[in-house]
Amino acid sequence: MKNLFIAAALALSTQSLADTIIVQSTTSTKNSGLYDYLLPMVKKDTGIQVNVVAVGTGQAIKNARRCDGDVLLVHAKEAEEKFVADGYGEHRHDLMYNDFVIVGPETDPANVASAPDVIEALRRIRQADAKFASRGDDSGTHKKERALWQEAGIDPVKGSGQWYLETGSGMGATLNTGVGLSAYVLTDRATWITFANKQDAAIAFEGDSTLFNQYGVIPVSAEKCPSVNREAAEIFTQWLLSETGQAAIGAYQVDGKQLFFPNAN
Repeated sequence: MKNLFIAAALALSTQSLADTIIVQSTTSTKNSGLYDYLLPMVKKDTGIQVNVVAVGTGQAIKNARRCDGDVLLVHAKEAEEKFVADGYGEHRHDLMYNDFVIVGPETDPANVASAPDVIEALRRIRQADAKFASRGDDSGTHKKERALWQEAGIDPVKGSGQWYLETGSGMGATLNTGVGLSAYVLTDRATWITFANKQDAAIAFEGDSTLFNQYGVIPVSAEKCPSVNREAAEIFTQWLLSETGQAAIGAYQVDGKQLFFPNAN
Protein backbone atom coordinates (compact mmCIF):
# COMPACT_ATOMS: atom_id res chain seq x y z
CA MET A 1 0.00 0.00 0.00
CA LYS A 2 2.80 2.40 0.88
CA ASN A 3 4.60 1.62 -2.39
CA LEU A 4 1.35 2.35 -4.24
CA PHE A 5 1.13 5.67 -2.38
CA ILE A 6 4.61 6.61 -3.54
CA ALA A 7 3.87 5.66 -7.15
CA ALA A 8 0.62 7.64 -7.17
CA ALA A 9 2.19 10.69 -5.56
CA LEU A 10 5.04 10.67 -8.04
CA ALA A 11 2.76 10.20 -11.02
CA LEU A 12 0.65 13.18 -9.95
CA SER A 13 3.25 15.63 -8.82
CA THR A 14 6.87 14.90 -9.68
CA GLN A 15 7.03 17.43 -12.51
CA SER A 16 5.89 20.32 -10.31
CA LEU A 17 7.48 19.16 -7.07
CA ALA A 18 10.46 21.06 -5.67
CA ASP A 19 12.81 18.11 -5.36
CA THR A 20 14.90 19.04 -2.31
CA ILE A 21 14.14 18.55 1.39
CA ILE A 22 16.03 19.05 4.65
CA VAL A 23 16.04 16.29 7.24
CA GLN A 24 16.81 17.35 10.80
CA SER A 25 18.50 14.24 12.13
CA THR A 26 20.26 12.69 15.07
CA THR A 27 24.00 12.29 14.61
CA SER A 28 24.06 8.51 15.00
CA THR A 29 22.25 7.87 11.72
CA LYS A 30 24.59 10.23 9.87
CA ASN A 31 27.82 9.05 11.50
CA SER A 32 26.95 5.41 10.93
CA GLY A 33 26.98 5.94 7.17
CA LEU A 34 23.28 5.04 6.86
CA TYR A 35 22.40 8.15 4.85
CA ASP A 36 25.31 7.69 2.46
CA TYR A 37 23.87 4.25 1.78
CA LEU A 38 20.14 5.11 1.69
CA LEU A 39 19.86 8.51 0.06
CA PRO A 40 21.10 7.53 -3.41
CA MET A 41 18.28 4.94 -3.41
CA VAL A 42 15.79 7.61 -2.38
CA LYS A 43 16.99 9.87 -5.20
CA LYS A 44 16.75 7.05 -7.73
CA ASP A 45 13.24 5.97 -6.68
CA THR A 46 11.66 9.37 -6.00
CA GLY A 47 13.82 12.06 -7.59
CA ILE A 48 14.10 13.79 -4.20
CA GLN A 49 17.42 15.25 -3.08
CA VAL A 50 17.71 14.90 0.70
CA ASN A 51 20.03 17.22 2.63
CA VAL A 52 20.77 16.12 6.21
CA VAL A 53 21.45 18.38 9.18
CA ALA A 54 22.95 16.04 11.79
CA VAL A 55 22.86 17.34 15.37
CA GLY A 56 21.77 16.01 18.75
CA THR A 57 18.09 15.04 18.96
CA GLY A 58 17.25 17.97 21.25
CA GLN A 59 18.77 20.46 18.82
CA ALA A 60 17.15 18.74 15.82
CA ILE A 61 13.74 19.13 17.45
CA LYS A 62 14.44 22.80 18.24
CA ASN A 63 15.49 23.37 14.63
CA ALA A 64 12.32 21.71 13.33
CA ARG A 65 10.17 23.81 15.69
CA ARG A 66 11.76 26.85 14.05
CA CYS A 67 10.62 25.43 10.68
CA ASP A 68 14.21 24.79 9.63
CA GLY A 69 13.56 21.43 8.01
CA ASP A 70 10.95 19.30 6.30
CA VAL A 71 11.38 15.99 8.14
CA LEU A 72 12.54 15.07 11.65
CA LEU A 73 14.38 11.76 12.18
CA VAL A 74 15.52 11.30 15.78
CA HIS A 75 15.47 8.93 18.77
CA ALA A 76 13.64 10.33 21.78
CA LYS A 77 10.09 9.02 21.51
CA GLU A 78 8.55 11.07 24.32
CA ALA A 79 9.95 14.30 22.88
CA GLU A 80 8.86 13.25 19.38
CA GLU A 81 5.30 12.61 20.54
CA LYS A 82 5.23 16.03 22.21
CA PHE A 83 6.47 17.58 18.96
CA VAL A 84 3.46 16.09 17.16
CA ALA A 85 1.02 16.88 20.00
CA ASP A 86 2.15 20.53 19.88
CA GLY A 87 1.22 20.63 16.21
CA TYR A 88 4.71 20.72 14.73
CA GLY A 89 4.58 17.24 13.20
CA GLU A 90 2.07 15.82 10.73
CA HIS A 91 2.38 12.30 12.17
CA ARG A 92 5.02 10.11 13.81
CA HIS A 93 6.02 6.54 12.93
CA ASP A 94 8.44 4.05 14.43
CA LEU A 95 11.13 3.54 11.80
CA MET A 96 13.90 1.32 13.16
CA TYR A 97 15.75 0.44 16.34
CA ASN A 98 19.03 -0.70 17.80
CA ASP A 99 20.33 -0.40 21.36
CA PHE A 100 22.60 1.51 23.68
CA VAL A 101 25.72 0.02 25.25
CA ILE A 102 28.19 1.17 27.90
CA VAL A 103 31.77 1.16 26.68
CA GLY A 104 34.85 1.59 28.82
CA PRO A 105 38.42 0.42 29.48
CA GLU A 106 38.98 -3.26 28.74
CA THR A 107 40.16 -3.63 32.35
CA ASP A 108 36.63 -2.66 33.49
CA PRO A 109 37.70 -1.04 36.80
CA ALA A 110 34.09 -0.71 38.02
CA ASN A 111 33.29 -4.35 37.18
CA VAL A 112 30.18 -3.37 35.24
CA ALA A 113 30.33 -6.41 32.96
CA SER A 114 28.95 -8.64 35.72
CA ALA A 115 26.19 -6.22 36.73
CA PRO A 116 22.69 -7.76 36.55
CA ASP A 117 21.24 -4.68 34.87
CA VAL A 118 22.23 -1.25 33.57
CA ILE A 119 21.10 0.54 36.73
CA GLU A 120 23.47 -1.54 38.84
CA ALA A 121 26.18 -0.94 36.23
CA LEU A 122 25.85 2.82 36.72
CA ARG A 123 25.84 2.45 40.49
CA ARG A 124 29.08 0.45 40.27
CA ILE A 125 30.67 3.19 38.16
CA ARG A 126 29.83 5.73 40.84
CA GLN A 127 30.84 3.50 43.75
CA ALA A 128 34.21 2.87 42.12
CA ASP A 129 34.64 6.61 41.57
CA ALA A 130 35.34 5.75 37.94
CA LYS A 131 35.20 8.41 35.24
CA PHE A 132 32.13 8.72 33.02
CA ALA A 133 32.04 10.86 29.87
CA SER A 134 28.63 12.29 28.97
CA ARG A 135 27.55 14.10 25.82
CA GLY A 136 25.79 16.70 27.98
CA ASP A 137 24.05 18.08 24.90
CA ASP A 138 20.35 17.15 25.28
CA SER A 139 20.70 14.59 22.49
CA GLY A 140 18.62 11.42 22.46
CA THR A 141 21.55 9.54 23.99
CA HIS A 142 21.97 12.18 26.68
CA LYS A 143 18.24 12.10 27.47
CA LYS A 144 18.46 8.32 27.88
CA GLU A 145 21.56 8.60 30.05
CA ARG A 146 19.93 11.16 32.37
CA ALA A 147 16.87 8.95 32.77
CA LEU A 148 19.09 5.99 33.73
CA TRP A 149 21.05 8.00 36.31
CA GLN A 150 17.77 9.21 37.80
CA GLU A 151 16.51 5.64 38.08
CA ALA A 152 19.79 4.72 39.76
CA GLY A 153 19.21 7.46 42.35
CA ILE A 154 22.36 9.33 41.37
CA ASP A 155 22.75 12.98 40.37
CA PRO A 156 25.94 12.88 38.29
CA VAL A 157 26.00 16.65 37.76
CA LYS A 158 27.16 16.98 41.38
CA GLY A 159 30.39 15.36 40.18
CA SER A 160 30.68 17.50 37.06
CA GLY A 161 34.31 18.16 36.17
CA GLN A 162 35.49 15.51 38.63
CA TRP A 163 34.37 11.97 37.82
CA TYR A 164 31.48 13.10 35.54
CA LEU A 165 32.83 14.70 32.37
CA GLU A 166 30.31 16.62 30.23
CA THR A 167 31.68 17.21 26.75
CA GLY A 168 28.80 19.20 25.25
CA SER A 169 29.73 17.44 22.00
CA GLY A 170 28.53 14.75 19.65
CA MET A 171 28.89 11.02 20.14
CA GLY A 172 32.19 10.65 18.29
CA ALA A 173 33.88 13.45 20.24
CA THR A 174 32.52 12.09 23.52
CA LEU A 175 33.83 8.61 22.71
CA ASN A 176 37.23 10.13 21.94
CA THR A 177 37.17 11.82 25.36
CA GLY A 178 36.12 8.57 27.02
CA VAL A 179 38.86 6.56 25.32
CA GLY A 180 41.50 9.20 26.05
CA LEU A 181 40.61 9.43 29.75
CA SER A 182 39.75 5.75 30.34
CA ALA A 183 36.16 6.73 31.10
CA TYR A 184 32.91 4.84 30.65
CA VAL A 185 30.48 6.16 28.01
CA LEU A 186 26.89 5.40 27.06
CA THR A 187 26.66 5.20 23.27
CA ASP A 188 24.35 3.83 20.62
CA ARG A 189 25.71 0.60 19.21
CA ALA A 190 25.79 1.83 15.59
CA THR A 191 28.17 4.67 16.45
CA TRP A 192 30.39 2.34 18.45
CA ILE A 193 30.61 -0.19 15.61
CA THR A 194 31.72 2.52 13.19
CA PHE A 195 33.96 4.35 15.69
CA ALA A 196 37.58 4.09 14.53
CA ASN A 197 39.50 5.12 17.66
CA LYS A 198 38.63 2.26 20.03
CA GLN A 199 42.21 1.68 21.24
CA ASP A 200 41.90 -0.30 24.52
CA ALA A 201 38.18 0.41 25.00
CA ALA A 202 35.44 -2.19 24.55
CA ILE A 203 31.79 -2.79 25.29
CA ALA A 204 31.59 -3.17 29.07
CA PHE A 205 27.83 -3.67 29.45
CA GLU A 206 25.08 -4.59 27.01
CA GLY A 207 21.89 -6.56 26.61
CA ASP A 208 19.52 -4.94 29.11
CA SER A 209 16.08 -4.41 27.54
CA THR A 210 16.08 -0.93 29.12
CA LEU A 211 18.74 0.02 26.58
CA PHE A 212 16.35 -0.36 23.63
CA ASN A 213 16.83 2.57 21.22
CA GLN A 214 13.86 3.46 18.99
CA TYR A 215 14.10 5.86 16.06
CA GLY A 216 11.11 7.75 14.68
CA VAL A 217 10.35 9.76 11.54
CA ILE A 218 8.04 12.80 11.42
CA PRO A 219 7.12 15.08 8.50
CA VAL A 220 7.08 18.67 9.77
CA SER A 221 3.62 20.28 9.86
CA ALA A 222 2.75 22.48 6.89
CA GLU A 223 0.20 24.27 9.06
CA LYS A 224 2.85 25.37 11.58
CA CYS A 225 5.52 25.79 8.94
CA PRO A 226 4.04 26.86 5.58
CA SER A 227 7.51 26.91 4.01
CA VAL A 228 8.02 23.14 4.32
CA ASN A 229 8.05 20.97 1.22
CA ARG A 230 5.10 18.93 2.46
CA GLU A 231 4.66 16.77 -0.62
CA ALA A 232 8.30 15.73 -0.91
CA ALA A 233 8.56 15.25 2.87
CA GLU A 234 5.60 12.87 2.79
CA ILE A 235 6.97 10.91 -0.16
CA PHE A 236 10.35 10.56 1.56
CA THR A 237 8.71 9.46 4.82
CA GLN A 238 6.55 6.88 3.07
CA TRP A 239 9.58 5.56 1.17
CA LEU A 240 11.35 4.92 4.49
CA LEU A 241 8.26 3.16 5.84
CA SER A 242 7.65 1.12 2.69
CA GLU A 243 8.81 -2.45 2.13
CA THR A 244 11.58 -1.08 -0.09
CA GLY A 245 12.85 1.37 2.53
CA GLN A 246 12.56 -1.05 5.41
CA ALA A 247 14.43 -3.76 3.50
CA ALA A 248 17.18 -1.28 2.64
CA ILE A 249 17.56 -0.24 6.30
CA GLY A 250 17.75 -3.88 7.39
CA ALA A 251 20.35 -4.70 4.75
CA TYR A 252 22.81 -2.00 5.84
CA GLN A 253 25.88 -3.48 7.53
CA VAL A 254 29.32 -2.36 8.65
CA ASP A 255 32.02 -5.01 9.12
CA GLY A 256 29.35 -7.66 8.66
CA LYS A 257 27.19 -6.26 11.47
CA GLN A 258 23.64 -4.97 11.05
CA LEU A 259 23.39 -1.48 12.57
CA PHE A 260 19.64 -0.78 12.46
CA PHE A 261 16.60 -3.05 12.61
CA PRO A 262 13.50 -1.85 10.73
CA ASN A 263 10.22 -1.97 12.66
CA ALA A 264 7.79 0.37 10.89
CA ASN A 265 5.22 -2.41 10.65
